[in-house]
Amino acid sequence: MSLQKKTTTGFFWVIGHQISVQAINFIVLIILARVLVPADFGIIAMLQVFISIGMVLLDGGMASSLIRTINITNKDYSTVFYLNIIFSVFLYLLLFITAPLIAHFFKQPPLTAIVKVYGIIFILQALVSVQNTKLTKEMNFKLQLYMQLPATIIGAVAGIWFANNGYGAWSLVYMNLIRTTIFMAQHWIFTDWKPVFVIDKKLLQKHFNFGYKLSIIGIINTIYNNIYDIIIGKLFTPFILGLYNQANTLSIFPVQLISGAMDKVTYPAFSQIQQDDNKLKMVYRKVMQQIVFWIAPLMMLLIMCADPLFKIVLTDKWLPAVPYFQVLCIYAIMYPLQVYNINILKVKNRTDLLLKIELVKKTVGITGTIIAAYYGIFPLLWFKVFYGFFLFYMNTFYSGRLINYSMKEQLKDIIPIIFKSILIMMLCWSLNYIIGDKFVSYNMIKIIFNTIVFIVLYFLISYYSKTIALFEFWEIAKQSTVYKFVKYGKQK
Repeated sequence: MSLQKKTTTGFFWVIGHQISVQAINFIVLIILARVLVPADFGIIAMLQVFISIGMVLLDGGMASSLIRTINITNKDYSTVFYLNIIFSVFLYLLLFITAPLIAHFFKQPPLTAIVKVYGIIFILQALVSVQNTKLTKEMNFKLQLYMQLPATIIGAVAGIWFANNGYGAWSLVYMNLIRTTIFMAQHWIFTDWKPVFVIDKKLLQKHFNFGYKLSIIGIINTIYNNIYDIIIGKLFTPFILGLYNQANTLSIFPVQLISGAMDKVTYPAFSQIQQDDNKLKMVYRKVMQQIVFWIAPLMMLLIMCADPLFKIVLTDKWLPAVPYFQVLCIYAIMYPLQVYNINILKVKNRTDLLLKIELVKKTVGITGTIIAAYYGIFPLLWFKVFYGFFLFYMNTFYSGRLINYSMKEQLKDIIPIIFKSILIMMLCWSLNYIIGDKFVSYNMIKIIFNTIVFIVLYFLISYYSKTIALFEFWEIAKQSTVYKFVKYGKQK
């Protein structure tokens, strides 16, 4: 199978994976948000940074090294596997010992017990990390989907049951542990890879030399990505942190749904054409345009529909999170562009440059975040938007040089798309103002009306302005199995 066909097929399987799994998670999140209170989500958000750092150390650099290694053997996989197991036990013991300190820092005594139980997820993740990485390298996203779905569904049912029976924040802990356990068990049952008892020092050094820089970068990114939870949890209340956490989760959800699928497919694909700069530039350019083409209008539409959407989905108790959500939707537009620029540096084996860039970016980010926090929650949120544009500048400046795709060229490719999205949002808002609540009074009708008008205007303007991303997506869609099946059925 050619790389193009393999990538296209993989993309649609990953899209199916992301849509199905993320849709279930989203529905569960909505159900839990209606049952639990914002403070329950705030409690879990306080310890998320520690869990996330552990996951980065287990999955970050070593997994990327395995994916980019061309002539890979079972010794490579086994060496990384045993290292992950040893390290996961160490991480759990460290978290177990420091649990009281974490609870004391946030002044939340219940965190002590929660941290000690939730930390088991490190060991569970270590038992599945290498198998999952191998499937990703082989672009076997079909099997990943078949294993992820039952784990997600069973974990979701358990989480809802615990929430309805008064377990509060613990229901979120149990849900994640059950889901990860089932996902891990299926890998040992359904995948054909099993480790051999060997730890090769040369291979360990090889993967470590590539991966440790990415792990450091991942830790820095994780600390910064969770710095808002840390600062809000420390300076404000669990209620405010719960509002922010839900607003951030909902705003980034559609972005991760689309860009996450693309990233999972494109990184292995980029790795296979890493020596051909012209081809790498062409592929990267198409990926970036597609991402912005779908995400920018979606975020503008969500900003418009935020108030009625929160009333219907989360109930009135979450309405204070609406302005948080609207600001964070602006940041979400720039989020995926950072990821793909970083992937260019990774496949070019410039993790040394990537580490230097990340140190500068995160120094600016953490300093600005701490300063903004003392002026209130909204200055903190608007700084995050500013920082998103700053990240794009930093990543684009350096990665663009490696593939001869300058920041000026990248901006030229995406600004018209973003401008169209903003223009249509303003037109729809004007139409809402003219019509008013007299004709569109129900929340669901408001959402449906705005969505239909927005979509029609967006595609009409994109079509008549000959937006490249629209026509390229149509060409990609025509290569899909679904399209061919429908076309064949009609001909028959």
